[in-house]
Amino acid sequence: MMLSTPNSSSNRGREMALLNVDKLSVHFGDDAAPFKAVDRISYSIDQGQVVGIVGESGSGKSVSSLAIMGLIDYPGKVMADKLEFNGRDLTKISEKERRQLVGAEVAMIFQDPMTSLNPCYTVGFQIMEALKVHQGGNRKTRHQRAVDLLTLVGIPDPASRLDVYPHQLSGGMSQRVMIAMAIACRPKLLIADEPTTALDVTIQAQIIELLLELQRRENMALLLITHDLALVAEAAHQIIVMYAGQVVETGKAAEIFRAPRHPYTQALLRALPEFAQDKARLASLPGVVPGKYDRPEGCLLNPRCPYATDRCRDEEPELLGTPGRQVKCHTPLNDAGRPSL
Repeated sequence: MMLSTPNSSSNRGREMALLNVDKLSVHFGDDAAPFKAVDRISYSIDQGQVVGIVGESGSGKSVSSLAIMGLIDYPGKVMADKLEFNGRDLTKISEKERRQLVGAEVAMIFQDPMTSLNPCYTVGFQIMEALKVHQGGNRKTRHQRAVDLLTLVGIPDPASRLDVYPHQLSGGMSQRVMIAMAIACRPKLLIADEPTTALDVTIQAQIIELLLELQRRENMALLLITHDLALVAEAAHQIIVMYAGQVVETGKAAEIFRAPRHPYTQALLRALPEFAQDKARLASLPGVVPGKYDRPEGCLLNPRCPYATDRCRDEEPELLGTPGRQVKCHTPLNDAGRPSL
């Protein structure tokens, strides 16, 4: 896979952000000793921008997106200094306002289409129900729109496919249906949470290309959540790297691939086949993402980091740098990939 990066729009800024997230946290459990699934993360997305959030399982990627959608239930607790979409404070809107917003202006594609679609209803009913809730109109209009959507996402013989049930579709076709449902009301922001996880490699490439084509056509903002850095290198203007609920590095895709500043980002890159062509095996980072009961003092990566110092074990680093390039490390890596002392 060629590691190319799309050109981002100029004059991007927080003041014009479609989505503005500032110090978002999601805690589970009791207040005395909560599990910080998401810990004070901040970022913004502009209209028409593609942003990739990457990290291992357990890094908080999906939970943060569910918080934006308002899908965190008790005992989860969502806190943020700012959580704004298109100028609206998502922490203060009513449930009625949220129902009007989610699915219409903000939509989400989930990891497993086979469990996300309702097995009791036909594909056509589920697409037309979303249109009925958010746009109204008569049944004939909704039916034609559903046919048009299935055509748009590349499903052959779309009119007859409206009458099939989810179990009659392949994984790739099911994901295309999920995409059709998500874009039915022409959302301003589309969140794609590991949209290719359950699919084979050839179908993965088709789904990502479809998402990017739709994003360009509709000028949507696209938040692409994945563990695959190579994928976001092809797609994203900006990359956010998360580890154990925290943002550890942000930057333009080309900059991060050229010179990662955080040891975790470096480890993710070294695990890609493109970066290990002359080696017998792929590089791997020992250990696992810490859970509630094994979170270390200081930097959360320090038990796994080959560059960890006593300061890393004692003191948590801050996320520092410019708005376009930040790193959460006491000794950020230099262009040669070594810690700066």
